[in-house]
Amino acid sequence: MNQSQKLESPSKKMRGLSRLFVLQICLLSINFCGLTSHELSAAENWKVGIAKAIITPEKGVWLAGYGSARAPEGKLHDIWMKALALEDSQGHRAVLITSDFQGVPKMMSDRVFAQIKNQFGLQRKQIMFTFSHNHCGPRLGDDLYDYYPTTPMQDKLVDEYTDAMVNKTVEMIGQALTNLAPASLKMGTGHTTFAVNRRNNREADIPALLKAGKKLVGPVDHSVPVMTVTRPDGKLDAVLFGYACHPTTLSFKKICGDYPGYAQIEIEKNHPGVTAMFVNTCGGDQNPLPRRTVELCEKYGHMLAVAVEETLKKSLRPISPDLKMAFEYVELPYLKVVTRKDLEADTKSNNAIKKRWAARLLKKLDQGETFPGSYPYPIHVWRLGKDTLMIGMGAETVVDYALRFKREFGPNTWVCGYADDMISYIPSKRVWLEGGYEGGSNLYEYGRPAYRWGPNTEALISASVHRLVKEVDPKQD
Repeated sequence: MNQSQKLESPSKKMRGLSRLFVLQICLLSINFCGLTSHELSAAENWKVGIAKAIITPEKGVWLAGYGSARAPEGKLHDIWMKALALEDSQGHRAVLITSDFQGVPKMMSDRVFAQIKNQFGLQRKQIMFTFSHNHCGPRLGDDLYDYYPTTPMQDKLVDEYTDAMVNKTVEMIGQALTNLAPASLKMGTGHTTFAVNRRNNREADIPALLKAGKKLVGPVDHSVPVMTVTRPDGKLDAVLFGYACHPTTLSFKKICGDYPGYAQIEIEKNHPGVTAMFVNTCGGDQNPLPRRTVELCEKYGHMLAVAVEETLKKSLRPISPDLKMAFEYVELPYLKVVTRKDLEADTKSNNAIKKRWAARLLKKLDQGETFPGSYPYPIHVWRLGKDTLMIGMGAETVVDYALRFKREFGPNTWVCGYADDMISYIPSKRVWLEGGYEGGSNLYEYGRPAYRWGPNTEALISASVHRLVKEVDPKQD
């Protein structure tokens, strides 16, 4: 070795050490930012698009959810519809719509699905249209039509508003697809406790029970599932979160999003530029109690927002860029289809809703129509990554469904009720056997040609969910 080689060797070693040091600094920086190599890969391979639209009516469409003429008298805040478009590394796409609607009827969502297929080529299984079931939002289409003492002028306003919302939904989905850009997805779970099983706890008793420190009874699901969308530069862009509870804190005549609306507003205020999106999981038999004041509504919205914020501080689980989707309708039989004799008797009922329903269905019979013995119930199953399941179920599912499917498919299962079609309450077998409002003979309120679902409702839904889960994840039995 000559002298120059001897002098050169330490320099080469120093350059090697410098490169190693720089590499270690880069790795430390990545870890410090909370991004592992797996998450960086996910950020490069998912594409996510976000879009949103104000749905506050400009005309006097009645507020939905209670059987009375509630023309809006101003608003507490605007209400929204939002879209989350997903594309995995193989180009598979899905769109989740969240909204502050009380209920989206089939006659509206079917129009949206048809237009989306024609314009963007997305199939039925690729779109899930959820609604929070907010009772301070507007009526849509024929949802709960017999529930209200409606007028021709109100029908016209609702028809015009529904047409506008179909167009706005399609435009919003198109924008979300246009906005697809690299992102990473992560999930976690929070917790908050204001939801109360309303079947097992009388509303009038709640304040005294809480003051005495007594435990409320009945099944509940106090989990708060959270999914985040983060761009490659580390910027949080969207937060999707859920909770199992009726948005019925308020029952007055001002437009607002109830507690989910306040939760979304607070999260977006805490994270400027972020889009917050809410889905009602399975809150058909759950109420925010006590209720009936704006202060309580703001309180519950804050409690939910805090649960989300606490979850965001945790180490969230990354979701790899893999998307599988399945969908089917399962025919849910009625216990008994109503007859002309039943309807004629109900036209003399003291129940105004039942009288309106019976008169309308009698006209259908007079026109030669026949009533089906079942209803097509929509069920989605999406698998995100390797082990995250999102189950979407139509209408007002009771909490038993979420508890059951999380037990059967694991804690990374997110069960969404209130998807695609506001059909009625969907009881579990337990609730059906117990009867009462959610499980009893109240289908007339929803315009169905029957009083009650058949006893095998839960079994049929469960069998469908298991089929679809196996379709997207063959590892599941």
